[in-house]
Amino acid sequence: MNDKPQNKGLTVNHVAIANHQSEKRKLKPFNELVQYLSDAPGRTALLGMLRGIEREALRIDGSGFLAMDTHPRELGSALMHSRITTDYSEALLEFITPVNNQVEALLQGLTETHAFSVRHLNGQRLWPVSMPCYVKDEHNIPVARYGSSNTGKMKTLYRKGLTYRYGALMQIISGVHFNFSVSQALWQRLYELSDKSLTLDDFISESYFGLIRNYRRLVWVLPYLFGASPALCSSFIKGQKTDLQFEKSGRGTLYLPYATSLRMSDLGYTNKEQEDLNISYNSLPEYLAGVNAAIKMPSANFANIGVKVDGEYRQLNANVLQIENEFYSPIRAKRVTRSGEKPSEALARGGVEYIEVRALDVNPFSPIGIEASQVRFLDLFLLYCLLTESPKSDPDEEARLSANLKSVVLEGRRPGLELLTSTGALSLKTWLATLFDELQPLAKLLDGEATDYQTALAHWRRAVDDPTLTLSGQVSQHLIAKGEDHGHWVMTLAQQYYQYFIDYPLSEETIAQYQAEAKSSLEKQAALEAEQSAVSFDDYLEDYFGVRA
Repeated sequence: MNDKPQNKGLTVNHVAIANHQSEKRKLKPFNELVQYLSDAPGRTALLGMLRGIEREALRIDGSGFLAMDTHPRELGSALMHSRITTDYSEALLEFITPVNNQVEALLQGLTETHAFSVRHLNGQRLWPVSMPCYVKDEHNIPVARYGSSNTGKMKTLYRKGLTYRYGALMQIISGVHFNFSVSQALWQRLYELSDKSLTLDDFISESYFGLIRNYRRLVWVLPYLFGASPALCSSFIKGQKTDLQFEKSGRGTLYLPYATSLRMSDLGYTNKEQEDLNISYNSLPEYLAGVNAAIKMPSANFANIGVKVDGEYRQLNANVLQIENEFYSPIRAKRVTRSGEKPSEALARGGVEYIEVRALDVNPFSPIGIEASQVRFLDLFLLYCLLTESPKSDPDEEARLSANLKSVVLEGRRPGLELLTSTGALSLKTWLATLFDELQPLAKLLDGEATDYQTALAHWRRAVDDPTLTLSGQVSQHLIAKGEDHGHWVMTLAQQYYQYFIDYPLSEETIAQYQAEAKSSLEKQAALEAEQSAVSFDDYLEDYFGVRA
């Protein structure tokens, strides 16, 4: 770490957090590493980052209500398509980009996927915010269907289990996931600085877990800057119990004055059953042990639901996690899985290949839910988390991390807000200013003769001093300061973006590529259904879990 006085706040939290011995990947101070990488090969290694984006969006009708029809066949098979699928609901589209090294190409590809899809929605729009649209009866929310193969049935049953466990409303909240990895050239440069007591593969996994620990220490930065759900439609919480003291605006808009991301609050993706899992991020083996224990850990509450009742499945099993994907976390260690391989099996086989950031709200001011300055800030932020020394965490620190995230989610824009460190309270504004100071040399290095990273950093730095410039601050200005109703404002955006995508220039070649993949994905689904038709679903689950349900 940088020991200069102006960095005291960040240094306290990153180095003096816990009295643990650092892992064997011990790094030079961040500023020294940036200097070490400032030669031409080092800059090239840093710029070799790979990124992918997954954007979720609800299909809505002309009145803003959730679409109730099936996934459009013109978009192909949601089970087999590489770019266009569904998440929890049949109406919850998910657009997935291929891995890309260039920010502009990444976002262009995501835009093209949106444009092709919107043209095949029969006039339906995409809901351009994280918190759901008007919901008449949550019991009628259509669960995603993936066909008659056992693989498809299992995906649908998993979602049915989520409905029984947590209700359907939580499952139709939308977000943006950002996948990130660094180049092999960068790993080689960093490995050369290590004592080489680990193999290169183990060093990479250890380093990614160091990134994850630092990310979790600083994850509150993302809802502060990019949280975009300080308000919601009152229809979302009808019948729900909440301790949040909402204020009301317009005909039915509920909001918290200083909130940043209600999506990440107890109203959103939380799971009280998982609070006591204590899955460790101190190493890959500890993480895998925790996840594997969780998917085998019985839950009395979920057992009361029943697994197979009167011959019909309600959930995959009665454990705390039906499968690993049910573990809700703002970041995940990932590796591309082979056919039939579970995520943890892939990690155990080959180590960490990339990380998935899951703390991003949909940006309502972008047609595709995220824009270039956010991507470039994420590049800087994640490189910082990777290149900064990362002590192992302990229960005391975990409690502070949880408290800090909750504070920023619910009142991140409150003047004078303080967060917790191991040595006492530190103002959010001071902490952020220190972080931005440390990111500046890295932004300059990545830019070279350009200014893209420095411009992005300067853009978001203005939000440190003026919280109204955060995404949540801008949303609040529209809804509260201007008195606009949440639903009306979002529908206006939905219509604007619908027209944007209808008018977006797609080449004939691009259209043909999407049409070809739609056709191919449907053929692959049909082939899978024929292949698995001889195996009963009960036997399929027994083989998957190793026990008969």
